[in-house]
Amino acid sequence: MGLLAVIVAAAAGWILGAVWYMTLSKAWLAATGIECDETGKPKGGSPLPFILSAVAMLLVAGMMRHIFDMVGIASPGAGLVAGLGIGLFFISPWIMINNAYEMRPFRLTLINGGYATFGCALMGLVLALFQDWVPG
Repeated sequence: MGLLAVIVAAAAGWILGAVWYMTLSKAWLAATGIECDETGKPKGGSPLPFILSAVAMLLVAGMMRHIFDMVGIASPGAGLVAGLGIGLFFISPWIMINNAYEMRPFRLTLINGGYATFGCALMGLVLALFQDWVPG
C-alpha cells in the first residue's frame, strides 16, 4: 500500500503544480524570459517537462514516505508540517542558489520555491493521511 500512497501523493503534488503555474503563468513566463508566440504560449513547447515533473514528483513522494516511516510521522498535522519544512528549508533554498547563480529574477525564486513548499506540504499531508487510512 506504500506504493499507492506515493502515487497519490505525487499526483496531488503534480496537480497542484498545474494549478500553481496556470495561475501564475504570466508572472512565471516574464521571470523566466521564455519567448512566447502571438497567443501568449511558449514557443517550441515539448511534453518532456511534464513527463520529467511527474517522475520527479514520484521520487520526492517516495523519499518523503521513506523519511516519514523512519521517523514515525503518521498524523496529518505532522505530515503537513514535515512536508512544509522539506519544501521550505531543503528544496526552496536550492532553487534560490541556482537562480542566483543564473542571475534569474528573485520573483522566479518565489514562484518556484512557493510551489516546492506548498507541493511538499500537500504531499506530506497525503502521505500521512494514507498512514491513517491504509494499514502498512
